[in-house]
Amino acid sequence: MLIVFGAIMYWIANEGNTLFYAHENVQEHAETKNLAEGFHLFTSLTLENVKSSVGLLLLQILIILAACRVVGWLFKKMGQPTVIGEILAGIILGPSLLGSLFPEAFAFLFPEESFSSIRILSQFGLILFMFTIGMELDIKEVGKRWQDTLLISHAGTIVPFALGMFVAYLIYDRYASAHTPFLSFALFVGISLSITAFPVLARIIQERGLTRSHLGTIALASAASGDITAWCLLAAVVAYAQAGTMDSALYTVLFSALYAALMLFIVRPMLKIVGNLYHNKEVVDKSLVALMFFILLASAYFTEILGLHALFGAFVAGIIMPTNEKFRKIMADKVEDVALALLLPLFFVYTGLRTEIGLISGAGMWLLTGIFILVAIVGKFGSTLVVARFSGENWKDSLFLGALMNTRGLMELVVLSIGLEMKILPPPIFVMLVLMTLVTTFMTTPLISFIRFCFKVSDRKKQHREDMERNNVFKVLLSFGRAGSGQVLLDLAHRMFSAGAKQLEVTALHLTVGSDVNPLRTDEFERESFEPILAEAVKLNMQIKTRYEVCEKAEDCIVSIVNKEGFDFLLVGSGISMSNLSTDVTAMTTWQKFRRLFPSKNSRIFYPGTLLRDKTKDFVDKSNASVGVFVNRNFVNAEHILLIINSVKDLILLNYVRTLQATTHGFVKLLNRVNPASGDSKTVTDALKTFLGGNENAAAIPFEKDITRDLLKESDLMLVTYDAWQTLTVETKDTLKDMPSTLLVEDKT
Repeated sequence: MLIVFGAIMYWIANEGNTLFYAHENVQEHAETKNLAEGFHLFTSLTLENVKSSVGLLLLQILIILAACRVVGWLFKKMGQPTVIGEILAGIILGPSLLGSLFPEAFAFLFPEESFSSIRILSQFGLILFMFTIGMELDIKEVGKRWQDTLLISHAGTIVPFALGMFVAYLIYDRYASAHTPFLSFALFVGISLSITAFPVLARIIQERGLTRSHLGTIALASAASGDITAWCLLAAVVAYAQAGTMDSALYTVLFSALYAALMLFIVRPMLKIVGNLYHNKEVVDKSLVALMFFILLASAYFTEILGLHALFGAFVAGIIMPTNEKFRKIMADKVEDVALALLLPLFFVYTGLRTEIGLISGAGMWLLTGIFILVAIVGKFGSTLVVARFSGENWKDSLFLGALMNTRGLMELVVLSIGLEMKILPPPIFVMLVLMTLVTTFMTTPLISFIRFCFKVSDRKKQHREDMERNNVFKVLLSFGRAGSGQVLLDLAHRMFSAGAKQLEVTALHLTVGSDVNPLRTDEFERESFEPILAEAVKLNMQIKTRYEVCEKAEDCIVSIVNKEGFDFLLVGSGISMSNLSTDVTAMTTWQKFRRLFPSKNSRIFYPGTLLRDKTKDFVDKSNASVGVFVNRNFVNAEHILLIINSVKDLILLNYVRTLQATTHGFVKLLNRVNPASGDSKTVTDALKTFLGGNENAAAIPFEKDITRDLLKESDLMLVTYDAWQTLTVETKDTLKDMPSTLLVEDKT
């Protein structure tokens, strides 16, 4: 069929070309071209396609995404928020660096006529971003803490606002445009210094493990409350600047108030009904998603034509979304990834294209830049510190609040972009305020670390007192990833340690990896993750502590908690690397092939290989506590226990088995693999005889038998030290494919 119809198509094509070339005005194309001429034609057409509007835009997006990803990753490795690296990536690709060092490449990649496409896409990305920010703000939670945060949040807004207006008064004659009214200029400078980046602040609080703390709650509520006030002020400022006179601005404010009332008191109650009905992915169809996007775009359109800005409408649309967490999670999944990963980097670069640091020339302008930075820090950090201390917070939390509220980040860039587009902020002032944004956001993480260092001595004394009180407590940190594995680990911990001499205290830890986690969704993540293990705790009649953290690198976070908080034992699952689930085996096999083809150590920049990497070695090497790595092979009970002694060091496992038997009353088989001719043989033999002498539920296996498949299959649980495991995986690799559930122990007592 292929041959016959292929021949027919070939004949039709030839006959059609004959008709084409026979036409009088295309005779010149009838000549046969050789391969060299064909390649020349191909390259010229390819170059034209690269320079086309679509081809150039796609190339720009590729370069922007790569630059933001790489620079953002570098800043994350430095302990800084990713957004700082992404902003800096925009400046690197702009005229300040790329345009200065490689003007021809800059002119090719970012010609002036292409700015409009990047601008439109970046604005649409900002609309989606502000929509998600609106959804992140829980108005009810802000309202509950209104009295607690009223002074802190508004002092951190009003004081820098007033200081900014004063600086604007001093520089108005020299730097403002002749057509810009003083009040518009002063108000915009004031609002630029008073904004707080709620998203960046939320990420920093998550990374520092402060989400559930009093400090984290107050900081988030203060930032949310202050930002709502700041955005309302910005709306009034934009309305006045657009109208030009106070009388005209009153009409803008009036119609804006009517719009807000419509959204809050008519649209929001209707959407609440929708949220209660449609709260899972099974019933959320494209029509409902289209309706939500219609409301978002309509809201943005109305605020745009009212003379405010489309971003205000997007923000309000996010606020009025149904308060049902499941519904908001579904909508966030629809919007957030595209907005944050694809479109927002375009905004950073578009801002960078307009940030020409060369516009700041001379000592006077650099001095003014320093003044902006100083006033921003004094106004935000200083006022928050003083008012927090006055409100009853201790010095440590007051300093932390000041540092956190001083974060500006992306929200500041949004405000500055609005001011530049409206021609209220001249380009030099815009550049100065962008640099102020970078400095104040960059300094947050080091400042928090410095404050923590200053109070480290008192924290150590407090920890020492707590350790003294817990001398009779055996602390186990149980860290799990999948929700279902937590209850299995808790069951094992109960069997292993509940009959010990010390009182057992179990802390269940679950981590969400990634600093870009929406703070709105952490409550749901925590609830879903701990539900099975809490049910298991009730069944076992145990009191356990739960702990939820968001971090960038799970193994570092776990080791840090173990070492700093004095845990005695760390119990973790083996993860995908030793799982016998078919999906995990397939994933691991594919990953091994990938690693052989691309052995780069930095593949995690673009590829999530950390999920498939064996992390157990990090726990063993870096943890100060004893470590247990559990390989779950459908673990149910521990009636038949297999204990392997591979060296004299493995005798420590006898202590673990005694406690385990006291709980389970299981039968233990001891396999002594120590060579009888070695010097340690007598020590091991004597220790095993002592153990067997007073234990009716234990028996020794002759040395000659070694590990067999039958022995493994008849066991429920195998205990082996981590060092012995490294030997066994080499000597009995094939036999271990039939191993039972296994606990690998690295004892450090």
